[in-house]
Amino acid sequence: MQLRLSKPWRALTGEEVAHLPGYLGVYELADETGQVLYVGYAGGNSLFGLRSALQGHLGAPGVARFRFEVNTQYMSRYHELLMLHARDHGDIPAMNRSNRPRRRSPVG
Repeated sequence: MQLRLSKPWRALTGEEVAHLPGYLGVYELADETGQVLYVGYAGGNSLFGLRSALQGHLGAPGVARFRFEVNTQYMSRYHELLMLHARDHGDIPAMNRSNRPRRRSPVG
């Protein structure tokens, strides 16, 4: 099993997204060159799974492509993809950085 997503990139358009399954899973968003900008997941709260999760990104600035993987262990897989990206590139993807949990100040 490959750790990184290896499916080919698809154009992030309404037509492409409309044909996606309503399953749980993980996905990556990228720019025109294939640079990963965001790693996301479609979990139990996603009304129509991957389809509705990716519809939420239509028209996002700089995002042109996506790829996905159907996976019922989406949260573990999501964290795995973030860790792999950080190892390969020194940090998590740019669009994930704003969602990073804040560290608490040590109590003194």
